[in-house]
Amino acid sequence: MPGMLQTAGIKTTNVTKIFYVLSYTLITIIAFVCLVPFILLLSGSFTSEQAIRFSGYSILPKDITLEAYQVIFKYPQKVALAYGVSIMITLVGTLGGLFLITKTAYVISRKSFKYRNAISFFFYFTTLFNGGMVCTYIFYIRYLHLKDSLLAVILPGMFNIFYLLIMRSFIAAIPPALIESAKIDGAGEFKIFTRIILPIIPSGLATIGLFMALGYWNDWYNAMLYINTPEKYPLQYMLYDLLMRTQALSQIAGQVGIRIESLPTQSLKLAMAVVATGPIILLYPFVQKYFIAGVTVGAVKG
Repeated sequence: MPGMLQTAGIKTTNVTKIFYVLSYTLITIIAFVCLVPFILLLSGSFTSEQAIRFSGYSILPKDITLEAYQVIFKYPQKVALAYGVSIMITLVGTLGGLFLITKTAYVISRKSFKYRNAISFFFYFTTLFNGGMVCTYIFYIRYLHLKDSLLAVILPGMFNIFYLLIMRSFIAAIPPALIESAKIDGAGEFKIFTRIILPIIPSGLATIGLFMALGYWNDWYNAMLYINTPEKYPLQYMLYDLLMRTQALSQIAGQVGIRIESLPTQSLKLAMAVVATGPIILLYPFVQKYFIAGVTVGAVKG
């Protein structure tokens, strides 16, 4: 019997080792496949326009040039200003949105709140029906007077019903006895929220915060609708405006018979993507562990 158990243990160990080897190999292949598009993006941004047109994209740049980045950073003050505007919008919108969403989720998750179901209905109703783009634009311009104001870029993304549902699930998982014990000790609702609820849900805050930060950082549409002053352009819309101007110049030159083959258009798109995604790539490692814990909330019940 001991010999049989020892043989079974050896077989189990070998099977486990084979499983780990196959798993790590598969994960490595998948990771490389996911990394290839970014490598192509980075390589294409350093490739000349002629090489892209005649040879296409490649893992390694065939004709290395900094022409696309020279176009973007021709006026470094504008790029730095656009970076500053995007960072300010992202920070203000994300922090303000986190406070509103978390506070609202806390209120509608409390069973002691009498009207929580009625208020929840009004929130969920907006996920099915909304006023549309025209009515929203009129409301922001005519009634809120936010034309050419950064608030017009910040306010639309500050409250999201989908994020509210996620945050509510985080708060609903907190034992009610913890809140009741704090109330017995004399703590008010705001103190319970700031001293007990928020420290318990860092993964939820990181998850929603990352989603909101990505939304603000990548947003250019609201800036196109409401912002007129170039000094107030966020980075994404500044790059979009630069790309549109470059493509328009290329089309006009082609219509009048002037050949501008060296004018970067394809490589400019790739360089713009590199410039725009850099800060997010640097931010993600710091919130990765909270993000993974957040997206798996409710997956394991214990």
